Amino acid sequence: MRRGDARPPLTEKTQAAPVSGEAPHALAARRQGNILRGIMLMCAGVSMFPFMNAAVKLLGAHYPVAQIVWARFTGHLVIMLLVFLPRYGRRLLATRRPGVQIGRSLLMLVSNMVFVVAIAWVPLATASAIGFTSPLIVTALSVPLLHESVGIRRWSAVIVGFAGALLVIRPGAGLHEAAVLLLLLSSAAYALYQIATRWVGLYDDAAIGIVFSALLGSLIMTAVLPFVFLMPQSTLDFLLFGSLGLLGGAGHYLVIRAFQYGPAAVIAPLGYVELIGTTILGYAIFGNFPDAWTWLGAAIIIASGVYIAFRERRRRAGATT
Repeated sequence: MRRGDARPPLTEKTQAAPVSGEAPHALAARRQGNILRGIMLMCAGVSMFPFMNAAVKLLGAHYPVAQIVWARFTGHLVIMLLVFLPRYGRRLLATRRPGVQIGRSLLMLVSNMVFVVAIAWVPLATASAIGFTSPLIVTALSVPLLHESVGIRRWSAVIVGFAGALLVIRPGAGLHEAAVLLLLLSSAAYALYQIATRWVGLYDDAAIGIVFSALLGSLIMTAVLPFVFLMPQSTLDFLLFGSLGLLGGAGHYLVIRAFQYGPAAVIAPLGYVELIGTTILGYAIFGNFPDAWTWLGAAIIIASGVYIAFRERRRRAGATT
């Protein structure tokens, strides 16, 4: 299930500002400690998402998609309001681009809904690997939508990454074809969401985007819920529903904090740690373990994503010098 907007509310420059009069060696030690803290927070945050996806897969066998998505968005929204409302107050809804915020919120809702439908038919690790194609789609779509320049190296990484996705999917390998298409649709919707987030970030504070990413999904699913609601059948099911928003919101918050302590070039690639937890849970709960082709394809997708992130950092560094 999609994580939402992982951009930090504060910039790295703000967080890394040196203390007046601080000795160079003390400043270096503090920065190193902050980076280490950011790495630990990122690993802790993304480690929660496999548990959330496993809960979605378990619930999806017995409960309506709308009810599962409602629990995910509403729980997430409540946690984000608890975190940001005391600081921002009414400013959390004071967007300068309401149309874009509503559009990106709808994209997040579509991405999550089709993911919940698809996850019932595809192993967790496979779904996670396919989901990692989103950064590749973002790079490809940033040219026509954001008018960014993408060089031959990043285009090559995109092509290689999609080749890795084909190794994971392998038409005719026994995967549920409709579910695979839904997962690709989920990745595409999430990529468009990220592009909208990047654009609206020029006008709105990141905290506003974080709340809006869950707001519309919660409101729409709350309106639908009375028509589809099924009372949870056991204590475990109650706990699973409650865990969706808790795991998603807490994981999301830890990711945000991680980006406040460390540079994006170091922190962002750690998102792929999620695949490890997903693989372990997929095997322990559902008895699914990725074959060699899936591992190879996932490795190619991850390598392509890391390389694109590296090239993006180099490009932005060059633009500011």
